[in-house]
Amino acid sequence: MDPATLKSLGTILLWGVLFFVLMRFGCGAHIMGGHGHHGGQGGGDDAGGTVKDPVCGMDVEPGKAAAASVYRGRTHYFCSTSCRDKFEKDPAKFAAGTEAQATHGGHHHG
Repeated sequence: MDPATLKSLGTILLWGVLFFVLMRFGCGAHIMGGHGHHGGQGGGDDAGGTVKDPVCGMDVEPGKAAAASVYRGRTHYFCSTSCRDKFEKDPAKFAAGTEAQATHGGHHHG
């Protein structure tokens, strides 16, 4: 290979590595929900990952939730409007479990 071809390949490789690093650890990680965040538990505001629907227990991505409701200053996300409607009829019944998980940090032991 001639020096011009090697220089071109080196430049392409350098840009490829830079692109990978930025997508993995920089701005691209925010877009893709990266930085090692794991889904939260308990229906609170969570920028990335999933939260539990307090009615049925299904994992829900806050940005894609079918419905949401605020109770005691905390936003709860739901997989469907019917789950939200059940929650709003008796929020204390369903929010009690999510508040306990949030107080404990949302981690499960065992």
